[in-house]
Amino acid sequence: MSQFYQMYVEELSSVCYRYVPSGEDAKDVLQNSFVKIFTSLPTIEYRSEEALRGWMKRVVANEALTFLRRRKKLLFLESHEEETLLDDDEPQTERLSPDALHQLISELPDGYRTVVNLYVFEGYSHKQIAELLGITESTSGSQFYYAKRLLAKRIKELTNGK
Repeated sequence: MSQFYQMYVEELSSVCYRYVPSGEDAKDVLQNSFVKIFTSLPTIEYRSEEALRGWMKRVVANEALTFLRRRKKLLFLESHEEETLLDDDEPQTERLSPDALHQLISELPDGYRTVVNLYVFEGYSHKQIAELLGITESTSGSQFYYAKRLLAKRIKELTNGK
């Protein structure tokens, strides 16, 4: 179990920190995720390394969402600083390091960050996100839209030195 943990802890930690940026909370979520993974492993039919990794990432993401719901940290905003946001739809992420981009995403409001993670990194559709989070499909879409606009604004400020 220790060797298995060492093989996957870094990769699964990054998934966890995308949803739960605070250190102690993320560690708790990751620990709970590993407990679920170790408990369920004997019942999983191994198909491939990629399938196993995908399953473990879903376990971590679901555990993080459960944590956020339990702590009432998953709030969805109607809009955010609309009048000061850019008109650009796509943030210019190629000028940033992966760490800087991760930091900007972690600073997004919880609802925005959660939808961005599920849509961009986990590959869920807005319909799937809506079902998973108990929101409407249009709320998922608007959270993603405003998150992109806010990221674009912050990226522009960061790359222009403001």
